[in-house]
Amino acid sequence: MIEEIREQLYHLAEDDYKKFNQKLLPGVERVLGIRIPVLKQLAKSIAKNDAVTYLNEAEEKTHSNSIHEEIMLQGLVLGYAKMKDEERVRYLDEFIPKIQNWAVCDSCVMNMKFMGKNPKFWYVYIWKYSDSQKEYELRFLIVSILAHFVTEDHIDEILTLFGKLHHDGYYVKMAVAWAVSVCYVKYPKKTRTFLEDNQMDDFTHNKSIQKIRESYRVTAEEKETLKTLKRTKKIE
Repeated sequence: MIEEIREQLYHLAEDDYKKFNQKLLPGVERVLGIRIPVLKQLAKSIAKNDAVTYLNEAEEKTHSNSIHEEIMLQGLVLGYAKMKDEERVRYLDEFIPKIQNWAVCDSCVMNMKFMGKNPKFWYVYIWKYSDSQKEYELRFLIVSILAHFVTEDHIDEILTLFGKLHHDGYYVKMAVAWAVSVCYVKYPKKTRTFLEDNQMDDFTHNKSIQKIRESYRVTAEEKETLKTLKRTKKIE
């Protein structure tokens, strides 16, 4: 089955889009150039017809340096497939180590609507990655949080995590900044208090404020006051 799907992927590739996509994915060499809506359509078809067979074969025949779109397709099918949570955990555990760039992480996680259907179960699941030292396991956690779990029940714990989370990976820092901006839009008072006194590194702190100020859901007045919270480099 997976060999047939691989042939479909080659037929769906666009050379012009490949060049564009490669610019967005530094260091990712095996890119075909397939648009996300096209991949999603294929993933829906696979999930509807025989998700388990496909995922079992993908488990055996794809790895972290497989074709970019092939890895993303696996994650998208995981989002669309109908299965019990416990069964999905097994496939997710196998898939997450294959995530090696922001595009696979973000596109797949944003598509995992099942998390919102059983939030207690999945919140516990994603939290196991909070102690990871791997850049994309942490990004998986953070993007899962901002996409599915910024709620009244979790906001305090989430902000505490962001304050304690220290990792040198650029894509971790940017994910935290993105997530803090989502927190601010939903819970401005609590997030503002957090920004006034937190342990994030200066880059992540300032990027968080930048992301908030870029939001059309934040007033011009708020954007101006947030500027005062930016950290400046100390002159020695």
